[in-house]
Amino acid sequence: MQQLTVFWDDRVLRHDTGTALHEAPESPWIGSPLPHTEGPERLVAMHDVLRNGPLGEAVHWAGGRLATEEELRWAHSPRYIEQVRALCETGGWVTGTTRAGAGSYEPLLAAAGTALEAAAAVVEGRSRFGYALIRPPGHHAQPEQADGYCFFNHGALAAEYALRSGMERILIVDWDVHHGNGTQEIFYDRADVLTVSLHMNHGPWGPAHPQTGYADETGTAAGAGHNVNIPLPLGAGDAGYTGAFDRIVAPLAQEYRPDLIIASSGQDASAFDPNGRHNLTMAGFRGLGERVAALAAELCGGRAVLVQEGGYNPSYAPYCLLATLEGLLGAPATADPLAYVPDQTLGLEEAFDAVREAQRPWWPAL
Repeated sequence: MQQLTVFWDDRVLRHDTGTALHEAPESPWIGSPLPHTEGPERLVAMHDVLRNGPLGEAVHWAGGRLATEEELRWAHSPRYIEQVRALCETGGWVTGTTRAGAGSYEPLLAAAGTALEAAAAVVEGRSRFGYALIRPPGHHAQPEQADGYCFFNHGALAAEYALRSGMERILIVDWDVHHGNGTQEIFYDRADVLTVSLHMNHGPWGPAHPQTGYADETGTAAGAGHNVNIPLPLGAGDAGYTGAFDRIVAPLAQEYRPDLIIASSGQDASAFDPNGRHNLTMAGFRGLGERVAALAAELCGGRAVLVQEGGYNPSYAPYCLLATLEGLLGAPATADPLAYVPDQTLGLEEAFDAVREAQRPWWPAL
């Protein structure tokens, strides 16, 4: 069994998000617009750090594949899949932030299929940890709505693969800086997947993202108590994220006892990310990796699948990914190349108390 396998498919680099004003359509006032924030450069840099950095000898590399449309229907409606395919024939904006280029459909299938390959390797016992290094992110993709750069929900597809392979309970932990609203929507009325999202307290952002991400969105019907939102105050920092893991995520996992942990792994909560303001450093991301490994060892035979989400500073996000995987493997810590930003702990206890109050009817351990 490989300790860590990173799954990579060059085709995901051909998803064309074009030029933009950060993430919005480009401004007529700027003569030389920059690439859209969710471009291939960020992923190439992550690939390079893992290939050339201190984990180079520890990482086993494997290829991806194209997802089938039958697999996509595990999380998305046939009508929606056809809409995405039609959009990718000509290219264009689907929301004010989210664009696909002509020819993007195959790269989107490659991203989804590579996440499924990572899940298969872990479920089948070929690798202890599988990391799908893919783009675009997926956790905002709802059954019939693209948004936040996301078209297909890779973490949800990985969870469905595990369930269809005979597992009974899956824990998805999402630490991308934004609320994992698509994943929430897909599993909101189900108990076979416990979804937990740590995110900035940004609330809804329009018709494409009506979910609030607040603590009182706890699931419905059979899924009551199986959706856990942990909205954190601005600048929560390393202590905020690791504290939320220790105080809320770990007790939930120990009571739920999942067969597999899936992590939606974004680096946009870092101190230097243009899309995040949460002040995480490499030390915080290392702490998240350590905690996933510890819970996996305690509950899941050591197994976990991680799926790439956000992370938009092409210089620092790769180092945050490196730190996450060093924590996952228990490898020596690489020195942080950028300035340390002190933790902001103001308001954390109030944030944790709100989550505990909302979830206590279902989870006495909180």
